[in-house]
Amino acid sequence: MVILKEVKTKKELKAFVKFPFKLYKDSKYWVPPIISQEMKTFDKNENPVFNDAEARLFLAYKNNEIVGRIAAITNWLEINGQNQRKMRFGWFDFIDDLEVSKTLLEQVEAIGKEHNLDFVEGPVGFSNLDKVGVLTEGFDTIGSMITWYNHPYYQKHYEAANYKIEKSYGESRFPFSNVKPEFFLKANELIKRRYKVKAIDFTSTKDVMPYADKMFDLFNETYAKLSSFVAINDIQKAYFKKKFIGFINPEYIKFVMDENDEMIAFAIVMPSFSKALQKMNGKLFPFGFRHILHAKKHSKDASFYLIGVHPDYQNKGVHAVIFNEYYHTFKQKGIEMCYRTPELEDNEAIKKIWKHFNPEVYKRRKTFRKDY
Repeated sequence: MVILKEVKTKKELKAFVKFPFKLYKDSKYWVPPIISQEMKTFDKNENPVFNDAEARLFLAYKNNEIVGRIAAITNWLEINGQNQRKMRFGWFDFIDDLEVSKTLLEQVEAIGKEHNLDFVEGPVGFSNLDKVGVLTEGFDTIGSMITWYNHPYYQKHYEAANYKIEKSYGESRFPFSNVKPEFFLKANELIKRRYKVKAIDFTSTKDVMPYADKMFDLFNETYAKLSSFVAINDIQKAYFKKKFIGFINPEYIKFVMDENDEMIAFAIVMPSFSKALQKMNGKLFPFGFRHILHAKKHSKDASFYLIGVHPDYQNKGVHAVIFNEYYHTFKQKGIEMCYRTPELEDNEAIKKIWKHFNPEVYKRRKTFRKDY
């Protein structure tokens, strides 16, 4: 018999956060989160998303042992502002027991019905900057700090609960040796002259900060047409600056500005922290920071986290300016492999941008949906 318990105390929250450490203790590919950061994600005093969203966390027990977890999320900006009457769920992990997964999903469905919502979708986070999708292919490659990893049996649990595929994502990689500068060198100079734009490079995090709000504004404009998009407000901007910018090498942040110093494009790349996080096993102290700093300086893998181009400049070749900047930075850093985070498989525009690098799709993931 499965018993559900809603998380109410700090001790229970820690158990919620640490459950995957037990579930994946023998996995070579699972990348642990930083426990303190995960705790703050669900702290209403820390995470401003709770100004416009709710999350109820549940643990499943069997024989007095935790065997599953789930976060039931209602984003009121999405529901009321966009009329997307969606019940979200994420942080969904469980042993290979259909009774466990079914009980957890039914709890989420019940909350959605209480709110008169139309459907349930997951796994997703609170917003587009959170992790997304259950892994369906690519189980034999290491995960990352910005994606969820899961056991191969997860997909059959969604299907058994009568969930249907809602969105499909691909993750690609290509060796840096595939990058031939002739693909973008001439275009880079042409675009700069034609549109009077310039690229900005950084060597310190404090120099990035004055531009960060403009970057988030451009992010909102760039991704506004996506069906799942929820805009980032001013309070969340401050939170994400504090949470993310310090992790990123300043030289891996690129901005393109027009002649009036307005931002028209941005890109963020992150070094791979996967192996560092595995060594840390969820703990920043006493030596976790050392592993992070080593990866930040010495990782030969780079992950393209976000690229945004203002709608007025899309399909005009501005990405050539961005690629030109990264080519020189990566060459100097000795980057060997480039990775792309999950992208919608039906996004043909993004595929055209990367086609010259001959990327290989090495992972696929999906979100699943159930209508009421």
